[in-house]
Amino acid sequence: MKKILPSILSADFANLERDVRELEQIGIDMFHIDVMDGNFVPNISFGFPIIEAIRSKTDKIFDCHLMIARPEEYVERFCNAGCDMVSFHIEATNHADRVIQIIKNSGKKAGMVLNPQTPIESVKYLLPKLDYVLIMTVNPGFGGQKFIPEMLEKIEELAKIREEKGYSFLIQVDGGVNVETSKLCRDKGADLLVCGSFLFGAEDKEKTLGELLR
Repeated sequence: MKKILPSILSADFANLERDVRELEQIGIDMFHIDVMDGNFVPNISFGFPIIEAIRSKTDKIFDCHLMIARPEEYVERFCNAGCDMVSFHIEATNHADRVIQIIKNSGKKAGMVLNPQTPIESVKYLLPKLDYVLIMTVNPGFGGQKFIPEMLEKIEELAKIREEKGYSFLIQVDGGVNVETSKLCRDKGADLLVCGSFLFGAEDKEKTLGELLR
């Protein structure tokens, strides 16, 4: 399964419903939602009201990426707000296993996020419990950044662990995804690719979506 997840952080917030419906029409069935708190990352995006508002406009899968400190205090509310998949940063909590349990107990899929400098070793013992692992290929907090090429080795390493151990988690990539980097990541084993400004800024989104998966 190879999929592109548009990051709504790059959408037109004055016309968010329009943008979501436009992407649905070209075959998008998963949306990536970046939640930033101005603490764990130096930017603030949006929270429960926005998620609940767009949840009422679409039945597609919501993949919520929590770039927030102390996710254990908020993750259940994000699950209840309508997120189907919830990922959080290992760097943001000392209670990662507890957060995974909360997500799973809410009937949602649990993901772990690794910043560029964070080794896979840090989540080694949690991998069997995860539905997906998100490899950040930029530094989190801002859109439109350049892809960090060294992260291709990290994706490959994670894919190798998955194969050797027989794990079933998916590998997601977020940051600097375009036609070129999409193929590089997929060739290394990535399954889900988050795409923001490159897709939303495209004149022909349907054509661009096809090129991203070619």
